[in-house]
Amino acid sequence: MGRKERREREVKRENYATKHSAEKRKQTLIAVGVLAGIALIVGYAGFMFMNMTETAPGGPENAGALGSEHSHAALLVKIFGDTFEFSSPAFQIKSSWIHFEGRDGTTIHKHATGVDLGYLFETLGIGLDDQCYIFPDGKQFCSNEDYKLRFFINREEVSDIRSYEIQEDDRILILYGAETPEEVEAYLLQLDNQELIK
Repeated sequence: MGRKERREREVKRENYATKHSAEKRKQTLIAVGVLAGIALIVGYAGFMFMNMTETAPGGPENAGALGSEHSHAALLVKIFGDTFEFSSPAFQIKSSWIHFEGRDGTTIHKHATGVDLGYLFETLGIGLDDQCYIFPDGKQFCSNEDYKLRFFINREEVSDIRSYEIQEDDRILILYGAETPEEVEAYLLQLDNQELIK
């Protein structure tokens, strides 16, 4: 009887080891399959992102294909002398065509031809025209008798920036307040010294 019981126990142990080994192999194969599937999805998404065209959803009406241009411009926004930055997640990569990225709120990245600053501010939820700068929370800064909304592109004052397409190394200043010429010059100098994050 002792030998028979011992043999049965050995057979049970072998069956358990075989079963356990097969289960472990099955779990490993499932894990490898899931990881391979994730890698395929990420690879495909990356490929699609790199090859998007102007017909991709969410793009501006007259934009070229993504990747048709890659330009950077410095932006400085001063409201009553306070700097407004776009480094918070609420303003990062809202569009593939033109955006701020990498937690930097001072360098505009443009990735296609035909994309203007009006589209950038639209994607950020900021209302902008030649008279008003309107934050996403509805707070408005509009030209009036005491204060003025002003725009500068490469040190030249312009009446509106919405239809402007940035070029490499452009410097764009948006001011709201009653700045003296000396204060404007100080802001322009600050903008000239602002590093582009490429």
